[in-house]
Amino acid sequence: MRVRNVRLIDGVSAQAVQDAVLECGDDGRITYAGPAARAPEPRPGVRTIDGQGGTLLPGLFDCHTHLGVPSDRSLVEAALLTDPVLGVLQTTERMKRTLDAGVTSARDLGGLPAGFRDAVAAGLVPGPRLQTSVGVLSHTGGHADGTLPGGKSLDLDYCEIADDVPGVRKAARRMLRAGADLVKICTSGGISSAHDDPDDQDLLDEEIAAVVDEARRHRGRPVAAHAQGRAGVLAAIRGGVRSVEHGFGIDDEGCDLLGERGAFLVPTLSTVFQPLDPRKTTPWRYQKKLRWNERAKENIAAAIARGVDIAAGTDAGISPHGGNLSELSYLVELGMSPMAAIRAATSASARLLGVEDTLGTLRAGYAADLVLCAGDPLRDIGLLSAPEQIVLVAQQGVVRKLTLPERSGSCQT
Repeated sequence: MRVRNVRLIDGVSAQAVQDAVLECGDDGRITYAGPAARAPEPRPGVRTIDGQGGTLLPGLFDCHTHLGVPSDRSLVEAALLTDPVLGVLQTTERMKRTLDAGVTSARDLGGLPAGFRDAVAAGLVPGPRLQTSVGVLSHTGGHADGTLPGGKSLDLDYCEIADDVPGVRKAARRMLRAGADLVKICTSGGISSAHDDPDDQDLLDEEIAAVVDEARRHRGRPVAAHAQGRAGVLAAIRGGVRSVEHGFGIDDEGCDLLGERGAFLVPTLSTVFQPLDPRKTTPWRYQKKLRWNERAKENIAAAIARGVDIAAGTDAGISPHGGNLSELSYLVELGMSPMAAIRAATSASARLLGVEDTLGTLRAGYAADLVLCAGDPLRDIGLLSAPEQIVLVAQQGVVRKLTLPERSGSCQT
């Protein structure tokens, strides 16, 4: 495949390349990405796509999704009132919608069995390349406890509840046995959970350390921590997690620790900027969101200004599926440059997921996971938020979506 007549953002460089060409070989790896003036002649028979002056970017990442959770219905409806077979098919539709939005790689942090990852890898269903935690580990009454205020439990099969060091070790082992690529824990309470608050610490320090040790002993798997309030953020980083999810209460001490430990912040601003209708949500969630929204924006803006390592993640499932790239607009609103926001969703996210040698960058030797935006996101980052502006999506050189308007000679096969 060869893509010409594009502006190229490679995911690492400070400047875009105007009038660029990208070509990949039959193995789906990039052979050239750079100025058209220095591009090699097209190989005989290569499929050529005229990008019509759009912007070619690396395939984008969402490092915090819940693809198994609908964003348009309540968790109660999804857990108790949905036929399991229908639920599986709805999940595959969400995966395709996410891919069409320009997300070619995703890390799912609760509610997605490993079989979906394997189905994508085998080419059985379209979707982002996936890493999944399968489940979420919390303590009784913590963020992952599905017991409702009336005492009834949702019995969510992906939520592991444990209350001591042996218990969390066993829970981590169960998730790893289920095929998890990483372990997801809760080190703080949450805005959406019924029985705690973001300022509460969830797992104890020694429990966090035990999970990190279990993951390390199993081929060095990473740990991601739901950590909203300050206490949970600090406990997570000190315990050795790879990423802090949300981080709404992060302060200077937390930023310093992130840098010292080489950990990432995944701020999930899509949930912060998402309006909440008090008529359509629970009272506890609405009240906590009112208290935390502005604090979260101020603290994440300060972390951006400090230059901590940030990867892009949306909490899709809580925020809308298919609108994933709105996250970049929110990062820009809180102080990132458009180019830095794109790097957060490409090369920085690839580093977090440990795939930086093959993904996240448009350079020779890398996999040809790429996205074409019809306009220039450096001038208007909001273009990426609109799936209709994403006119080409490819993974390993295989076109998954192509909606460029017809133009004579624009596309040859």
